[in-house]
Amino acid sequence: MKLIKLDAIDSTNDFLKALSNQDELDNFTVVTAENQTKGKGQMGSKWESESGKNLIMSVLVKDFLFNNEQVFNMSIIVSLAVVEVLKSLDIPDLSIKWPNDIMSYNKKIGGILIENTIKSDGRIVSVVGLGLNVNQTNFEYLPHASSLAVISGNLFDKDIFPKLIIENIQQKIESWQTESLCYWKKYYNTLFRRGVPMPFKNLENQNFMGIIQGVSAIGKLQVLLEDDSVSEFDIKEIQMLY
Repeated sequence: MKLIKLDAIDSTNDFLKALSNQDELDNFTVVTAENQTKGKGQMGSKWESESGKNLIMSVLVKDFLFNNEQVFNMSIIVSLAVVEVLKSLDIPDLSIKWPNDIMSYNKKIGGILIENTIKSDGRIVSVVGLGLNVNQTNFEYLPHASSLAVISGNLFDKDIFPKLIIENIQQKIESWQTESLCYWKKYYNTLFRRGVPMPFKNLENQNFMGIIQGVSAIGKLQVLLEDDSVSEFDIKEIQMLY
C-alpha cells in the first residue's frame, strides 16, 4: 500500500483522480489529509470534518470492476470493510445506511463516495473516498452525526485505520469470485432500518411510509409500499426520515 499524506487539500478524491491521470499509480494507492476544504458526499453534497480529528482518505482501486452493471459491488466491499474494522474495535450497533453511510445506533459516523472512470481501453478505475468521524466531539450543527470518540468514550489513533481498511478491502476483492453471494448477504443483513416501517420523502417532497426490503443488483433501494408493491429508488430519489 503506497500512502501519500497531505496536511490540507481541497478534496482527496480530486487529488487522487488528477494524480492517476498523470501517473501509472499502484493499485491501492492511498491519499490521506488532516484537513479537506471541499470534501464531497453523494451527489455533490458537502462533507464537513474538523481539522486533524478525523480520517479523510481516498484509495485507488483498479482491476476489479469491468462493466457498469458491477459498480455497486464496490460499495458493498468498502462499506463492509469499514464496518468489520470498526467491529474489531468494539464500536457498537453498526449498520450501513443505503448506499454506504456508516452508522452507529442512529448516528452517521462515516461516509463513502465512490467515483468511477472508464478508461479508453474499457477498464473501470475507482477512486474511493472515505470520511470517518474519529475524535471529533462537537456536532452542534449536525444532529444526525457522531464519532467513534463520542460513542465509545475513547480517543483513537486515526493513523491505524488506512492500513486496516485497505487490507480488508483487498481481502474481499481477492475472494469476491467465490464469496460474492456471502458479501451481498452480509450487506443485506447490515442495512440500516431494514424491515422496519419508516417514513420517506420523494423527489416531489411527498412523504410516504415504506419498508426497506433490500437492494437490487445495480444498487437501487427496494422499498415495500403501503399498497404492497415494491418500488426501486436510485440515490437522491428518496430520503429516509428518521
